[in-house]
Amino acid sequence: MNKINTVAIIGLGAIGAYFADKMLPHLDDDLRIIAGGDRKKRLEAEGLIVNGKQEYYNIVSPDDKTGYADLVIVIPKFKELSQALCDVKNQVGPDTVIMTPLNGVESEDIAAKIYGKERILYSLMRVSSVKDKNKVSFNPDTSFVEFGDKTNDEKDLSENVRAVKEFFDAAGIKSIIRADMELAIWEKFVCNVSENQVSALMKIPFGAWGAKSDANAMRLMAADEVIKLANKKGIKIADDYAKDHLEFLMKLPKENMSSTLQDILAGRKTEVDMFAGTVIKLGKEYGVPTPVNEFLYHAIRLLEDPYTL
Repeated sequence: MNKINTVAIIGLGAIGAYFADKMLPHLDDDLRIIAGGDRKKRLEAEGLIVNGKQEYYNIVSPDDKTGYADLVIVIPKFKELSQALCDVKNQVGPDTVIMTPLNGVESEDIAAKIYGKERILYSLMRVSSVKDKNKVSFNPDTSFVEFGDKTNDEKDLSENVRAVKEFFDAAGIKSIIRADMELAIWEKFVCNVSENQVSALMKIPFGAWGAKSDANAMRLMAADEVIKLANKKGIKIADDYAKDHLEFLMKLPKENMSSTLQDILAGRKTEVDMFAGTVIKLGKEYGVPTPVNEFLYHAIRLLEDPYTL
């Protein structure tokens, strides 16, 4: 691949909206948002309001034969990942690169089983965003994407990584190519499992981590299980990673809420299966106890479907 000229995105949530907002001025109709049925009609009618700016996109049905996209970004909720990967099949050609910057640690493997690992780039998004219906807001100054092959040598990057980096730079998307992207994804997973779930259970915004020692203690307890699990798998996350991450959290808007808390408050199903569910499953596989995440799993499931008289 020499250059990225067309991009298809499926999943126009908080993270998908970040990519679409940055790419739209650069690509215009060569940015394709894949959606069908009522979702397609709604996006065509309402578009998105991103950081106060109304935006409309080229909405393409999964069945449309538009020609192949150079880059496909698959970013739905985890439970919709398998369907989303099927829905982008008409966008995937021999040279198409695929990224799945979800919050978990399994999406790249799932995509590779369908499309082949040679076209998959590992990726994650660092953004604190708020989504309410068709309104999305985020701070572009603190948002960036980490991506690359599973391992990367900055002096000898693959053709696909170079092409995506050049495109991101042209579109104004801040990006970092990590030497070890599996490590990067697991570090993000530490954050998601601890911050998303504890904040959802306790209904606290990001500002609570630096202001309340009890809130931060709960965050660290959940994170510790993920770090122990990663190390057992051979992924060397520093023991103090979550503790040191507090410095980053304190730079975020104090009123911002995690995506899992946003889901709870909006009455939506959360991604607890991707967070605690994955930790519990892998904990059993690798012999790592996960009592904190087992508690969080059942507590959040009860928040999703509360008992009422």
